[in-house]
Amino acid sequence: MALSLGSNLICRIAFGRGYEYDESKQQRVGEMLREAQGVMASLSVSDFFPWLSWVDRLNGYADWVERTCKNLDEFYQEIIDDHLDPNRKKEKDMVDNILVGGTDTSASTTVWVMTALMKAPKIMKKLQEEIRNLEAKKGIIDEDDLPRLSYLKAVINETFRLHPPIPILMPRQAMQRCTLHGYQIEPKTVVYVNAWAVARDPRYWKHPDEFVPERFLNSTTTNIDPKSQDFGFLPFGAGRRMCPGSPMGLINVEVAVANLLYSFDWVMPKGSKLDEESHPGITVHKKIPLLLVPKRYSP
Repeated sequence: MALSLGSNLICRIAFGRGYEYDESKQQRVGEMLREAQGVMASLSVSDFFPWLSWVDRLNGYADWVERTCKNLDEFYQEIIDDHLDPNRKKEKDMVDNILVGGTDTSASTTVWVMTALMKAPKIMKKLQEEIRNLEAKKGIIDEDDLPRLSYLKAVINETFRLHPPIPILMPRQAMQRCTLHGYQIEPKTVVYVNAWAVARDPRYWKHPDEFVPERFLNSTTTNIDPKSQDFGFLPFGAGRRMCPGSPMGLINVEVAVANLLYSFDWVMPKGSKLDEESHPGITVHKKIPLLLVPKRYSP
């Protein structure tokens, strides 16, 4: 459900159309995204030993990459052709390559937020009280309501801290020789930043493995922004090359979580258990899908 919501939101914003009413296209987009994520999360022999690039062709890795890229190119070409159609209805959108990053991370974060709240019912109750006291227009929470939901932002920030969408940030390459903590870094050295470890470092965070949204409401961390340069908290990276879609992705998560908690109370199915075991990949999802039963809320 979260992946479907995320993909439709991103497609509508980026491409001007969604696929919520076309199950086959929705399935196609989902499969395409999973393949793209798999390619980006995998390692090839030629990454480490360029002279052994023939191994990637032999074991099928090169064919997998080419097939996945071909599928993405065909999908993007459909979008481009649609925008070039002179009879197309003119609507403002953003045709750009943000589909893979925006969809998967928003869906993953929404699931991790709900998982954390189900494990902390007192926090969920407090958050629901904040949301439901808004008296939202038309029975839903929209973007205009978000500035008044400070505890919601704290809950999502704490989820980002414990479950960053991309635990190992996208690799960077040193442009020139530099020295870091006594180590000389040569030009073109590939650098990986472990955002997961940074956000759980006890030198910066008290009780780093505990889910405590209030830490983002106290005097020392209130102004910490997941989109800023706070280097103890890097869910979207930092600097000039941080995730360009972070503002949109963050709003998508806030609106989704707010409405899930505004309209429903949530319980676990009988016999099910909550866990936080994750599935490896560039974007970290729960290994065992989160299954919850909604109960319609009546004021």
